Amino acid sequence: MRSLAGRIAVVTGGTRGIGRATAEALVEAGATVIVTGRSGVEEVAAEIGASAATFDVADFDAVAAGFKAIAAEYGRIDILVANAGILEDALVGMIRPELVERILGVNVAGTIATVQAAARTMMRKGPDGGPRGGAIVLLASIVGEEGSAGQTVYAASKAAVAAIARSTAKELGPRGIRVNAVAPGLIDTAMIAHLPADLVGKRVADTALRRLGTPADVARVIRFLVSDEAAFVTGQVLGVDGGLVL
Repeated sequence: MRSLAGRIAVVTGGTRGIGRATAEALVEAGATVIVTGRSGVEEVAAEIGASAATFDVADFDAVAAGFKAIAAEYGRIDILVANAGILEDALVGMIRPELVERILGVNVAGTIATVQAAARTMMRKGPDGGPRGGAIVLLASIVGEEGSAGQTVYAASKAAVAAIARSTAKELGPRGIRVNAVAPGLIDTAMIAHLPADLVGKRVADTALRRLGTPADVARVIRFLVSDEAAFVTGQVLGVDGGLVL
């Protein structure tokens, strides 16, 4: 459980749901964790024994400045969990340009911005003269693989996240940086609170394990992917869906 002792980890969107559960799991494993978000970060960080940084991942300049400040304070960044994301539903005939801009701005541009900022620090020379290296996990979704009625823009954004993981894994691997993604299924978080109970029930019935996933289910997989136990795993998009996609 202390396998991440001495590591510096950044978890974006870490104030609730999968992000908070992941931050807690990394703290338990011994990492020094910095939780980021747009608001309410300090309170959550204090509750789970982490530190806080406030910025909007959709703002490239703010992300660059935030990661620069983290690297300056802690000396390096070893782990990034790019969890920040938003979900808004809209039937295809009702999609407005501003909805596309919002979702892609956070889920796609925000993911690229955080990977870029973390990688710049991870590529710096370490004590041995080589790149420091590191581990990055992105949050995709089974919706990005299967699609979902009423979630065209969200599905497109999460398919893009999977592509970002695969592409950056190829680019950053020679620098000692591993990049993977997880694709959660139906997870019991605030993001599904708006779904009708009958729809949730149907999705649970279609899941091999016959239950909703929990944020902790996903967090434990992320903890594995950023650990040395996954030292030869990169460029993968790992489903954490209880057998919903088989």
